[in-house]
Amino acid sequence: MKGIKYFFYYLLQFTWGILQNIGGFCLFLKYRKCKKEFFHGSVIVYHNEKWGGISMGIFIIMNGTRSENWIYDAKIHEYGHTIQSLILGPLYFLVIGVPSFVWRYLTNNIIFSDFEYYEFYPEGWANYLGQAVTGQKMRLNE
Repeated sequence: MKGIKYFFYYLLQFTWGILQNIGGFCLFLKYRKCKKEFFHGSVIVYHNEKWGGISMGIFIIMNGTRSENWIYDAKIHEYGHTIQSLILGPLYFLVIGVPSFVWRYLTNNIIFSDFEYYEFYPEGWANYLGQAVTGQKMRLNE
């Protein structure tokens, strides 16, 4: 059953979600020497730069120097974005990518610093989808 599930996951990602996967593959190449692992069909690459993470198609690029709890939650959260990619296809950048990028910028600065990052729809929806599809519960700052 897993084989069929992954077949359709990859089929949709590399057709309907091809734009995200091209961008994700470019980041994969940029960080090709970093540690990698598979997570529910996605490819996680752990960088060691200041920023947190990004999901583009099957590619999840995330900070591998953070705490174990942060990494655990980030895997589930970013995987939720891969499911959003399946649902939205070519609309992903417009509906999720750009708003998410702007929200991260705004919550890291004075403008919306009082808001919880996951309150915004792309992030809360990613948490929901990631937990629902993987069957794993996020710890969210335990």
